[in-house]
Amino acid sequence: MSSDPIADMLTAIRNASRVYHEKVDVIYSKIKAEIARVLKEEGFILNWKKIESPNKNYLRIYLKYGPNKEQVIRNIERISKPGRRVYTSYKELPNDPITVYILSTPKGILTDKQAKKLKVGGEVLCRVS
Repeated sequence: MSSDPIADMLTAIRNASRVYHEKVDVIYSKIKAEIARVLKEEGFILNWKKIESPNKNYLRIYLKYGPNKEQVIRNIERISKPGRRVYTSYKELPNDPITVYILSTPKGILTDKQAKKLKVGGEVLCRVS
């Protein structure tokens, strides 16, 4: 069992995507659901939903692939870790049109573009391209 559930979720998505699984299930938490919401808004996944069961709730993430089975998520990695938190202001966020950074801000879980628009900084959770 890991001490970083967000990294576990990203690893599950990365591994499932590489072997072309249709969906992946991870243990539910609010922050994971918000990350999945951002991934859906940015077009990296098809959809997600909360699966309720008697013991634990799960987050089911439906992965997305291109018309010729090419992976939409080419790279997904954790930036801020429990041992090394990474914070940034909106001014320091890179201008990369291909890569999406997901941040935890006072305004909620946002992409780098949304954070720049709202002029808020925060903890850089992960990078997706």
